[in-house]
Amino acid sequence: MTETETGPHTWRPDRFMVVAAHPDDADFGPAATVASWIDQGSVGWLVCCTSGDAGAEDPDTDPLDLAALREREQRAAAEVVGYEGVTFLHMPDGALVNDLILREHLVREIRTFRPDAVLATDPETLFYRDRGVNHTDHRAAGYAAVDAVYPAARNPMAFPWLAKQGLAAHRVRRIYLFWSDTPTVRVDVTGTVDRKLDALRAHASQLKDFDEIEKWTREWTAEVGKEVGVEAAEGFHMVMIDEDDEVEAAEAGGQVEAAVAES
Repeated sequence: MTETETGPHTWRPDRFMVVAAHPDDADFGPAATVASWIDQGSVGWLVCCTSGDAGAEDPDTDPLDLAALREREQRAAAEVVGYEGVTFLHMPDGALVNDLILREHLVREIRTFRPDAVLATDPETLFYRDRGVNHTDHRAAGYAAVDAVYPAARNPMAFPWLAKQGLAAHRVRRIYLFWSDTPTVRVDVTGTVDRKLDALRAHASQLKDFDEIEKWTREWTAEVGKEVGVEAAEGFHMVMIDEDDEVEAAEAGGQVEAAVAES
C-alpha cells in the first residue's frame, strides 16, 4: 500500500480496467478519473458483473427487459466517457457472490485486456461514514476484483485452461478502490466533471432527480479537490502490488528466458 499523498495523484496507467457490480456504478464512481486518463492517452475497459435487472421499484417489471435497457444505457455512458469497450457478465443483480465462477470470469477479462491497473469498489467499506450502507453487490464485486487481480490473474496454475486457451498469466501493477472511507490518493478531475455528469445522464431509468445528483456530485468532487489544492478531484484507496521497475525487470527477464529457450 502507499502512504496518503498530499498533492494530486499523477501516475497514469497505459491500460486500465474498471470492475463494477451494476450499470451506473462506474459513472457514479470513477468516471471523471477514467475520462481524464483516457484524454491523456490511456485505454480503458469496463466490466459490469450484473446488468442491473433488479434495479426498479415496480415488482412487475420484466427483469430481462430492464437488463437490456440498462445495458443500452451503460453502453451510451461508456461511449461518453471514452472506454474502448464494455463487458457484461450477466450475474444476478442483488445476488452477486465472490465465488470461483465470478473470479474466473474476471481473470479471463484481465488476461484478455491485460491492464496495468484495475479500479473496483472498496470491499471493506460497509457503512459510508455512518451515512448509508454499501450494497452487498458492491462489496462482492470489489472482493472478486481484488481476488482476481491477486493472485489468480498472475498465477498460470489458477484456472489453467485459460492459459491453454492462450490467455497467459498477467500481472496487474496497481488497484484503485473507489467509494472508500480511507482514500490515499486523489486524482485531479477539474476538466472532466462535466463528462462524468453527461455519462450519468445516460442512466435515465435510474435517475429521478438529476439536478440533485449534479449538485452533490459537484459539491463532493470540489470537497475532495480542496484536499489537494485543485478545483475537483476523485479519491481512491490505491494499493501498490508491483513497483513499475520490478515489473519491467520481470518482463525483461521473461523475454531473456524465452530467447534462450528458442536458441
